[in-house]
Amino acid sequence: MKDVSHRESFAFSARVLGALFYFSPDSEQAAPLVKALTAGEWVQDWPLPSETLQPVADTFASSSDEPLADAWQRLFIGPYALPAPPWGSVWLDRESVLFGDSTLALRQWMRENTIAFEMQQNEPEDHFGTLLLLAAWLAENGRESECDQLLAWHLLPWSTRFLSVFVDNAGHPFYTALGRLAQLTLADWRSGLLIPVAEKTLYR
Repeated sequence: MKDVSHRESFAFSARVLGALFYFSPDSEQAAPLVKALTAGEWVQDWPLPSETLQPVADTFASSSDEPLADAWQRLFIGPYALPAPPWGSVWLDRESVLFGDSTLALRQWMRENTIAFEMQQNEPEDHFGTLLLLAAWLAENGRESECDQLLAWHLLPWSTRFLSVFVDNAGHPFYTALGRLAQLTLADWRSGLLIPVAEKTLYR
């Protein structure tokens, strides 16, 4: 992250995406973002070319018979099997379990770098939304090297596959658009990383 403006735009996009993937759409953290994205008031503020974002904006503005809160429940909570589980270890562990070896490796890395990140409930730290919020926090606090490591070692190795499955199975225009926006944004981050993205076997 080469300058302040780049760091700020990275943190902004990471925080918005993280909140929308982690919090319910009617929560205080996500509701204002949902309103802005569906109204199309965000394209000029997002750190990507407007012509790239316009198809995504059009999808965000599309209507659906399924209430947005119901779609979030279906995609992130259950009770049925989630079409694209948002935890890294589900994709990286041979048994596709929560709290797998990749989660333990993330915890060890966080300890080594004195990163304390309080989870709201007893769930793995490798949730896609949580990792984006952590990346934003690291950028905002001037910890660029740790932010790059988080992306290259703990998020980008599995997020491309996760987002592809998520977009294919979202079934609601808002979350289809959110997945596409995340795909475009994380691809941009990957292209600017100064360290190589770790190659890891995916099991889903």
